[in-house]
Amino acid sequence: MIADNIQSVMRGKPNVVRLAVAALFAEGHLLVEDVPGVGKTTLARCVAASVSGRWNRIQFTPDLLPGDITGVMVYHQGAERFQFHPGGIFANVVLADEINRGTPKTQSALLEVMAERKVTVDSVSHDVPRPFLVVATQNPIELEGTYRLPEAQLDRFLMRLEIGYPDHDDEVRVVLGDCAGVSPDELPAVLGLGDLQQVIAEVRRSHLAPEIVSYAVRLVEASRTHPAVRYGASPRGSIALIRAAQAFAATHGRNYVIPDDVKDVAHPVLRHRLVLTPDAELNQQQASQVVDELLIHTAAPTAAPRR
Repeated sequence: MIADNIQSVMRGKPNVVRLAVAALFAEGHLLVEDVPGVGKTTLARCVAASVSGRWNRIQFTPDLLPGDITGVMVYHQGAERFQFHPGGIFANVVLADEINRGTPKTQSALLEVMAERKVTVDSVSHDVPRPFLVVATQNPIELEGTYRLPEAQLDRFLMRLEIGYPDHDDEVRVVLGDCAGVSPDELPAVLGLGDLQQVIAEVRRSHLAPEIVSYAVRLVEASRTHPAVRYGASPRGSIALIRAAQAFAATHGRNYVIPDDVKDVAHPVLRHRLVLTPDAELNQQQASQVVDELLIHTAAPTAAPRR
């Protein structure tokens, strides 16, 4: 239902939409990276609009301050005390637009919130609303005035998606839809917060055969010994791979994970967690090629018990 709602605006990208919905069901953060004009912000806004909770958009610029994200303490003369004024991060879905245009200090303000779902200001912790999801976008080709996301922050994102160009017929429908005024602002919320929290809980309880977990871990372990990789995925990558596979299975109406679920989410989960060697980068080898090789050379279970 939520995927159909998003696809009424986001035309021709069913797999990208399904992966974005899976990130939502896993309550994992999503990084959308691609060239300008292919629908990065549209996808993020569609995800936010489809959920009935509160959502905020934070436009990252070099002059954005950490307090604009997390919030600040403000002195109220009438009350004669400082009060906490929450920043833009206090929402169920937060769209961090062009995140690589923020300074490293501002980017790091997201780290604690993304990992721990809370903000600490003046030694006092403030919980953000749950469920909580950050959907960030960045443009990989306009590098002037940008600040590369450090590996520690990239690792906080459950998935990194690339949208790509639509084919001819889908692009025609996109143009016609824009001319007819179809936009994320017109989308109805089709999933309440209570329903979403229930889905997230059910996804966490979905059946995992030991063979499936072993397969995911073997994929991650293989990334650490691949000759083109300097730093492979950490145990957090193994956790992310399983969480994403559980949520992806739920988008197909299943409460159990099969090997194909792990394969389908391997690219968006692992690509941004691999640091290639200088020789591999010099030879223009891509992380996606490494993931392809991991999937080819790592034997998958032949079957997984259903429940």
